[in-house]
Amino acid sequence: MNWDQLELNPRIIVAVKRAKLKSISEVLCVSGSDLQRLTGLSHSDVQHLLTAVSTTCRRHPPTPVILLLHNQESNLKLSLGCRILDQLLRGGLPVVGVTELSGESGAGKTQLALQLCLSVQYPTQYGGLNSETTPLFLSTWSCTGAVYVCTEDLFPIRRLQQLIQEQTNLRTDVPTDIIHSLRFSDSIYIEHAADLESLQVCLSRRIPLLLARGLVRLLIVDSVAALFRSEFQASDWLERNKQMLAFSSALHHLSREFTTPVLCINQVSDVFSGSDDTLGPRSSTVAPALGLAWANQLMVRLMFLRLQRTVARGDQTSAVRRLEVMFAPHLAREGQDAGIWREGVQGVYRKR
Repeated sequence: MNWDQLELNPRIIVAVKRAKLKSISEVLCVSGSDLQRLTGLSHSDVQHLLTAVSTTCRRHPPTPVILLLHNQESNLKLSLGCRILDQLLRGGLPVVGVTELSGESGAGKTQLALQLCLSVQYPTQYGGLNSETTPLFLSTWSCTGAVYVCTEDLFPIRRLQQLIQEQTNLRTDVPTDIIHSLRFSDSIYIEHAADLESLQVCLSRRIPLLLARGLVRLLIVDSVAALFRSEFQASDWLERNKQMLAFSSALHHLSREFTTPVLCINQVSDVFSGSDDTLGPRSSTVAPALGLAWANQLMVRLMFLRLQRTVARGDQTSAVRRLEVMFAPHLAREGQDAGIWREGVQGVYRKR
């Protein structure tokens, strides 16, 4: 990298070279405080440096807000399949950007992800992202679906089949003839990525092809932390951050290019008592994994918590879950209780 080509004070360039930072990616993978320590620059100088290097690698020019407001496609939301949970998210997941759903094992993250794989196949008037209309001469029709990338466990096909069978009970807002016309399982594409290399191949070759052909309109990665935790040691933090930045860049590119929501399932880490950690919910002792480097790549961060209480409905009981908004540009930091039933994840109201 020829640092002299950037519009920077020569003093900053000398400090960067002295710190042996050889590329833009190395600068962007280091936090502001670490850059200050490595280069000896002031806070304002570091900000000038970050602005200059980020501008050089921007693929697309900034989009004015007024254009986004007039772009009806980017204003769509993908429904979670539950009116109560959709109210928390003001309609559902935004169709442009990366959303993270984190939580402990057994909290219900995968359950909600499967529900979204079905929800995306409904017409837009019912919270899905399928703009096609049902032909009058066909009893069933193909529609836009989802691609589900598994990095840890096998895809839960049995639970998916149960959710499909229970769609008429979950989606009472949708006419039954529309539900029966959808071939849900035919429109869900499953990928398994055991390492970062296979994940990169998946993101750069197969998934863009599905998106370009209009076969899918939702990308889910379950889970994002598994590969980065298993392939890197603590001392490899710089290389891990580089790979993480490349991964998030690929996700944002696909989301923006095809107006497709991206959902990343994430694991959690314990938070030591007394630490000032704002990455997780204030009522929990855990925080999403992968730290600030990953958090800065997200547009929306959600967390699913499993509480000690239970709730009953008919012949079913469920441990109470709580879906909490950690941060989002358009949402307040609030939460909503939910339960997991045979038909899927649904919000529940607390008894007063």
